[in-house]
Amino acid sequence: MPKAIGVLKQYIKSIVEINDNKKSKYFAFFIQGLILLSIVTFSVETIPDLKPQTRMLLRIIEWFSVMVFTLEYLLRIYVADNKPKFIFSFFGIIDLLAILPFYLAFGVDLRSLRALRFLRLFRILKLVRYNNAMNHFTRAIKSAKEEILLFIFITLILIYFSAVGIYYFENEAQPEHFSSIFDSLWWAVITLTTVGYGDVYPITVGGKVFTFFILMIGLGIVAIPTGIISSALTKSVDKNEESR
Repeated sequence: MPKAIGVLKQYIKSIVEINDNKKSKYFAFFIQGLILLSIVTFSVETIPDLKPQTRMLLRIIEWFSVMVFTLEYLLRIYVADNKPKFIFSFFGIIDLLAILPFYLAFGVDLRSLRALRFLRLFRILKLVRYNNAMNHFTRAIKSAKEEILLFIFITLILIYFSAVGIYYFENEAQPEHFSSIFDSLWWAVITLTTVGYGDVYPITVGGKVFTFFILMIGLGIVAIPTGIISSALTKSVDKNEESR
């Protein structure tokens, strides 16, 4: 009996996990198609004045999708060699978030239902598992996580520094826009990211000069993460080709 269970477990594992056999490929295509169908129905649901029959069809598709995704999630836990590691892994969390809104919606106040529906968008991240390019990107992010965290920390410091600087330059001239450092944070964010909506801008000489230097720093801030990730992607692709 234990041997038969072990054989069954290996058989299920050969299907649900990505392998070269046909059954695994068919399963992967089926899940990918269901994810895309689920995302389409999610979008169609937002169309106003849908017929009751259409809404019922969309609901049936949603129920079917959730049942399949739930079964897939449970099977992946069942065949995982290290179950806690899978459950708390990136893909394990994404698989859970893909089905969680459906079950949380039962007995929930309708006003919060919209927020739960938004969480269904996490299903699209399930496609990452089946895309080699996205797998390279995921590995690149993991390998460069320390550099990315350092970059985020430095960026937050620069945003705060920018907000403080522009507050002291522009507070007296534009108290309606720069009444506090917290109000100045909006200007700091859109300036450092070089978006510059134009709704808030400096009018004093000191503020304009300060803004010039902040914009120069902002150009570097936009370029740095691109360099970090592209370098990590190159290393990930090279390692993959070497392992073949």
